[in-house]
Amino acid sequence: MMQALYETKNATLEDALLASLAPDEPWSMIERFTTLVRESSSEDERRAFNYVADRLGALGVPYTMHMPEQFLSVPIKASLEAGGATYRAKTPGFSISTPAGGISGEAIVIEGFAAGRSVDFFDFSPTTEVDVEGKIVVVDGFGGPPPVWYFQNKGAKGAIFINPGVDIHWGICTTIWGAPDLDNYHRQPTIPVVSINRPDGEALLAQLENGLSDVTLRAELKEGWFECPCLVAEIKGSVEPERFVLVHGHMDSWDIGIGDNAVGDATLLELARIFNDNRDKMARSLRVAWWSGHSTGRYGASTWYADAFGLDLARNCVAQMNIDSPGCRWATEYRDVTVMSEVEDFAAQSVLDSTGKGFSGERPHQAGDYSFNNIGISSLFMLLSSMPQAKIDELGFYGVGGCGANIAWHTENDTLEIADKDNLMRDLRVYATSLQRLLNNPVHPYDFRKLTAEFKDTLDKYAKAAGDEVDFGACYDALDDLNGALEGLYAQTDQLASRAVDDPAVRACNDALLALARELVPINYTRKGRFRNEPAVRVPELPDLAPALDIANADHHMRRVTRTHLVRGVNRVAWAFESSANIVRAALEKIII
Repeated sequence: MMQALYETKNATLEDALLASLAPDEPWSMIERFTTLVRESSSEDERRAFNYVADRLGALGVPYTMHMPEQFLSVPIKASLEAGGATYRAKTPGFSISTPAGGISGEAIVIEGFAAGRSVDFFDFSPTTEVDVEGKIVVVDGFGGPPPVWYFQNKGAKGAIFINPGVDIHWGICTTIWGAPDLDNYHRQPTIPVVSINRPDGEALLAQLENGLSDVTLRAELKEGWFECPCLVAEIKGSVEPERFVLVHGHMDSWDIGIGDNAVGDATLLELARIFNDNRDKMARSLRVAWWSGHSTGRYGASTWYADAFGLDLARNCVAQMNIDSPGCRWATEYRDVTVMSEVEDFAAQSVLDSTGKGFSGERPHQAGDYSFNNIGISSLFMLLSSMPQAKIDELGFYGVGGCGANIAWHTENDTLEIADKDNLMRDLRVYATSLQRLLNNPVHPYDFRKLTAEFKDTLDKYAKAAGDEVDFGACYDALDDLNGALEGLYAQTDQLASRAVDDPAVRACNDALLALARELVPINYTRKGRFRNEPAVRVPELPDLAPALDIANADHHMRRVTRTHLVRGVNRVAWAFESSANIVRAALEKIII
């Protein structure tokens, strides 16, 4: 029944867009960016933004260059000294700077993260409790926000992370999303952090096993408020110009960052070119945005945009699409692609139609300029194509967060050879196909029944864990009511899909779909509520209810604290389901088939 929503309703336009894709513009941009170290607040970053603005101007694409203030932490240099040896190191953004002489202390190795169990980018669950008060922890893995936050709160004096390979990866260790506010400024890291590579890490571990105690960390960072560019092009549609799709990616990079994210920046420029050339055939508007502060500002510009244009986004944004690390070397599969449940089937159809390839999706991580979950915007993509697992195994690569799974990610090795022109053009077909359908198909391609099925599974998991401690009945009842209302709505969509975009019944249906997203996306991805940012750590499904998984093992006091929390969570979740059902029923009264 839903297939009619996923397939193109304007095959002529889609064919023309795909036929007009060409490598000249994007590849010229990628080659230019091989000369620019696009660190946020730097002159090279300004040059990169000006390059894109100049090209947009030459192509006749309207744009605005914003200059927001962002709170940045830019690594300058770092080192580690142990037993007379000095190890090459990098410090992540938002580590603290040490005094010139460094910070010294007793090193303690945190067991349980060797080889196949390195620290996660989004979560951290130590296998054993260790007293780290006043010590410098040595941890196997990447020094991301969750472990740094964990060890800081346990009283650690500093942290050393041993990266998996011969290269050291740049990164960022704050849990604050975007610029700090009164709710979260206290979460800024307060300890120095350095990362070293695997061979040096093995040497350090051997020294510690042989009786070495003290080590010295040195870290220097540039931190403060900086004006940085934020470039947004807007191509107006002709039927519903106030409604828009936001497609975006980050301009800043570690070193020259070709696979992360010069390829994405070039993709955005090519999309702006082809859609602007066909703007008279677009029903809705397209906004194309290039962000600064992605790395050293923890999604600084995208969060600023979500703040500054929050009401417009809430009223009119149809979908947001993030573009990061497309078109990389050996990246030929579409597996575990970031996508929200309600749009997963649409994404899979777009990939199949444009490339002939299969597709599998995964729940969005709290990462990648997904700065719009709190507004409630249905979202698709982040990283897109990736290399096959067999190729990863053949090369002996470990998991990274971009570059199509190439381990050059966040290193000096992310150079021109990481980009692949053929893969880039194939990925461009996916983006162009998806955008064309979002902009021009009459009915928005969202099946919220897939999301409610996910909710049912999540409720079952939490209710089983909570046992008799909490009654989830209100959530189940409201979810059943919502499912019944959705069946009534989707019974109409096949016929609506063949009508015009400006048909009043189509508009009523689309208004309801966007209102559903505004209710159901925040309840699934936020605890803070609308227009407030979550920390940059893993957010579980229906997060207000997730503590149900811990209640059985809680002591007397914490069991009651958790129960109180869950009762309030049940109210929030049930109310969102109930409100969503009312949205659908109100829309059905306006839809006349």
